[in-house]
Amino acid sequence: MKKAPFPVSEDQQTAISPTLEDVARSAGVSTATVSRCLNNPSVVSEKTRKKVLDAVKALGYTPNFGAQALAAKRTRTFGAIIPTMENAIFARGLQAFQEELQRHGITLLVASSSYNPELEEEQIRSLVARGADALLLIGFDRTPQVYEFLKKQQIPSVVAWVYDQENAQLSIGFDNRKAMQDLAEQVLDLGHHTMAFVTADLNGNDRARLRCEGVKQAMLSRDVDPNSLHVIETPYSIANGAQAFEDAMQLTPRPTAIMCGNDVLAAGALIQARKMGIKVPEDVSITGFDDIEIAEIVTPPLTTVHVPHRNMGKGAARLLVALRKGENPGPSVELDATTTIRDSLGPAPKVLGL
Repeated sequence: MKKAPFPVSEDQQTAISPTLEDVARSAGVSTATVSRCLNNPSVVSEKTRKKVLDAVKALGYTPNFGAQALAAKRTRTFGAIIPTMENAIFARGLQAFQEELQRHGITLLVASSSYNPELEEEQIRSLVARGADALLLIGFDRTPQVYEFLKKQQIPSVVAWVYDQENAQLSIGFDNRKAMQDLAEQVLDLGHHTMAFVTADLNGNDRARLRCEGVKQAMLSRDVDPNSLHVIETPYSIANGAQAFEDAMQLTPRPTAIMCGNDVLAAGALIQARKMGIKVPEDVSITGFDDIEIAEIVTPPLTTVHVPHRNMGKGAARLLVALRKGENPGPSVELDATTTIRDSLGPAPKVLGL
């Protein structure tokens, strides 16, 4: 048996990537019709096109746009799909990922899903179609069909920015729940029992969801009702962080601490606090998550969770290179994410006044 291009389970060893002929046979048409449907769909009837596209999806077939170049299933190109390019959340890790790939002579293609799972699936298929040898994905949240597609195509993938020893998918990252819980416990220990949490949409974003769970778990550990946590969901941006802070300040009772799911939202909150004449941390404390560069240059500097971006990016590249060489990369890798205390966090005020 020909050696698999990367380690697979016994039930995967006989898996063969579907061919154009397989699609034609499944759709009950000729290979020429399949080719026309994929390359010039306007000349194919809607009924026939639907049969072909249904077969393509069912089989997990992807057209090979560079057959000669990809004959050996090696393009020395890896893909990475990140949720956003609009801020620096993923920049440092992605830079380290690219640097490590470059050492191995591998080119990186990057796409952004805008936190849209349907768009991410489309980009995964597109990168595979263009010959990506392996993929870096962010977070575990996606349908089983996506992983099944990658399995059929024999494309290795590594998930980053999360770690779960119970998840079979190879990953390198940190425990988002625990990291946020550790920070929240320090916030609570300073007397902050009325808090708000500003986060991205919790649906389809396991990192955001786990961080929210971490805050609530910390509240339980300090005998504070987690149901009292006011959660504000908003897309990641400085402007949205500012608006969320303003909204939180209208709550009764008013929070003494605003914990944010990342530093971008927290930076917006700090800016809005200054506009509203609210002192940080004297009147309200603000925290972030990620420890990107903005955390150190805002005023006051931001208390946050330091994420090991570069180690994660470099490690993800090494795992993918090992997989693509057919080597055993070992188990998933857990990295430490640690609390970084700066001036935006202080004791809860005894009396609040605007």
